[in-house]
Amino acid sequence: MKKILGTLGMAILGGVITLGGYKYFIEEPKIETVKNVEPTIQMVKANYTPTMVNSSSAPTDFTVASEKTVNAVVHVKNTALREVQNPFDYFFGRRGGITKQEQVGTGSGVIISPDGYIVTNNHVIEGATALEITLNNRKKYKAELIGTDKNNDIALLKIDAGKNLPYIPFSNSDNIKVGEWVLAVGNPYNLKSTVTAGIVSAKGRDLDSTGNIDSFIQTDAAVNPGNSGGALVNTRGELVGINTAITSRTGSFIGYSFAVPSNIAKKIIDDLLEYGDVQEALIGISYSQNEDDIEGVKIASLDEEGGAKKGGLKVGDIIKKINDVKISKFSDLKGQLLAKRPNETIVITVDRDGKELDKLVTLGKKNFVEVAELGLILKSLTKKELKKYNLKSGVKISQNVNRYLMAYGVESGYIITKINKVAVTDILDAKRKLISVAKSTKPLFLEVINLKGEKERYAFNQ
Repeated sequence: MKKILGTLGMAILGGVITLGGYKYFIEEPKIETVKNVEPTIQMVKANYTPTMVNSSSAPTDFTVASEKTVNAVVHVKNTALREVQNPFDYFFGRRGGITKQEQVGTGSGVIISPDGYIVTNNHVIEGATALEITLNNRKKYKAELIGTDKNNDIALLKIDAGKNLPYIPFSNSDNIKVGEWVLAVGNPYNLKSTVTAGIVSAKGRDLDSTGNIDSFIQTDAAVNPGNSGGALVNTRGELVGINTAITSRTGSFIGYSFAVPSNIAKKIIDDLLEYGDVQEALIGISYSQNEDDIEGVKIASLDEEGGAKKGGLKVGDIIKKINDVKISKFSDLKGQLLAKRPNETIVITVDRDGKELDKLVTLGKKNFVEVAELGLILKSLTKKELKKYNLKSGVKISQNVNRYLMAYGVESGYIITKINKVAVTDILDAKRKLISVAKSTKPLFLEVINLKGEKERYAFNQ
């Protein structure tokens, strides 16, 4: 019995020694986390008083700019008639029941000359059958529509007040800087001229939602419904932009607004007054769209007859400046071109293999126009085409979606030589003539050259 107990004791002792050795020499020690306790912060009152430094800079004063501009910004009332069918007539299967209802829209406008020319947005007056202008003194005038540019959302109106009116002079929008104070002057929510202030947040801003490459001035000055067509002015009361759009999920201002730069607006107005349409200038390039790491515009190809190639530009050149104005992206380039006219000569600075070069380029003319009213796109004839058909002038139908013309067999590629028996000089002349007929009840007479080179004449009753 003693022998058994002795053996058992030795076994237990051996197990304890073995376990202890494993714990000490083999098993990794367990790490315990200790919570760090932050020391209590002692609050001590300080007797320090900062030194006041005298400054000669006065706070920004907007009163002068406001006084100069509020009386030159007007309220624009757009009255349109639309056809509405009585829902009960439709429900009970009755015919007729269509009535015309008056629809009213409002916006703002800017007087730009003492004789009553007013610039606003195209979307403010689009579809109007009557336009009424209310001055800041509550006097009302009927307005005449002089011209519009849908692409850049600019329209020009005219009123006859019988006296000189207060107006806002144009400023060079190229000179305005990011961070500079600006004022938005308009008539939001049908209120009398209202002034809000902000800074220029960005320039050359492109809004994807417009479906077009734009070059807006972006500001944080509050712009709300009714402000469209109003003035964006600097602290001297000079016009730097026409307020056009906001980004909002609610329809009201939530932080950013956008304005057409004054240089673009002025050029469009000058074109509408002189030509009746916008003269779009081109340099004759296509650009690389997937070059996000490049500051500037990289030339992907050159038009054979374009000003860029004639001026010595090459594929791969990166456009850095236009007349010393920095170009960071295509919307900057587009903004500069929109403010220029065909046949104008500009200095283009390019980066070619790391070296900056200045090139003189004469701008070309846009060779196509859209006549949306008739579903046509018209293109200028080349010298070769004029010679081939022995023509002095004419325009080619580049695209035709007009069902009446297609029904008579007028196809894309036909050349229009006369409209209502009068010779067509160029694409803008053709556009004016066609729109004039489209807005009237007069018949349309076309003289064309078909795809076989044969002359044909058509008469269409609207």
